[in-house]
Amino acid sequence: MTLNLCVLTPNRIVWDSEVKEIILSTNSGQIGVLPNHAPIATAVDIGILRIRLNDQWLTMALMGGFARIGNNEITVLVNDAEKGSDINPQEAQQTLEIAEANLRKAEGKRQTIEANLALRRARTRVEAINVMS
Repeated sequence: MTLNLCVLTPNRIVWDSEVKEIILSTNSGQIGVLPNHAPIATAVDIGILRIRLNDQWLTMALMGGFARIGNNEITVLVNDAEKGSDINPQEAQQTLEIAEANLRKAEGKRQTIEANLALRRARTRVEAINVMS
């Protein structure tokens, strides 16, 4: 038995196919979803989506949004998403270093909050690559 997973951003369909299992980062922690999971709607955090296809695990960096699970259908609506295999490791590491530097330079509440969010996004992209290796 399988699940149909659809990951959507405002601009594109990132994923739309059957999977065996997923592990999703939500605002209240990670949840694993197998076939016949109880219906649920949840907020999706900035984090990694792990996707199992048969015996292979793939990763995707998600940038926050919502997910609906029910009737073996999973719909994930997020601000942005990237498959781990599509992320350039050097560019991701460079973005992480810039985000860390920007957080150190941040002045005031607003700049600190924005720098923290940029840092979380950058760390998630690097983690999506490292989980794959």
